[in-house]
Amino acid sequence: MGRRFADGHFRMNPHAAQTYFRTKIFTATPEQLQMMLYDGALRFGQTARDALERKDYETSYQNLNRVQKIVVELIKGLRPEVDPDLCKKLDALYKYAYRNIAEANITHSLESLDEGLRILRYQRETWSMLMDNLVKAKAADAAMKLNVPSPDARMEASISMQG
Repeated sequence: MGRRFADGHFRMNPHAAQTYFRTKIFTATPEQLQMMLYDGALRFGQTARDALERKDYETSYQNLNRVQKIVVELIKGLRPEVDPDLCKKLDALYKYAYRNIAEANITHSLESLDEGLRILRYQRETWSMLMDNLVKAKAADAAMKLNVPSPDARMEASISMQG
């Protein structure tokens, strides 16, 4: 499946890595898929930024194209029927990020790329906070169904004194 190299790092063979990635995508929730899009865009964006700094325009072009495709997917994934106002704002934000990334791809501008990535990074952080809140809400809902009391200040204090 993989092997350990002299440098101590373990590397998965490409076929196994592709199978793992495919399985991860097909078993992910919609929320996890959204996070994967943000993570991919930021990873490709950083690779493109590094390439631009080295003046490796072929690599930057390929990676910025990937970022642009991901941003298009983010736009296509908006569901205005759920919240039209929010979707309108997100659409404008994603299009702004897209324009900056496209400009960076054409002009090799690090400033434009940084601005586009700043927007995507902010969106990823926001999505991460929403995911955390969703997990907490689901846990609280499950606890209510089990009739487990919510922790109060005394419980918190006794837990911290024991731990």
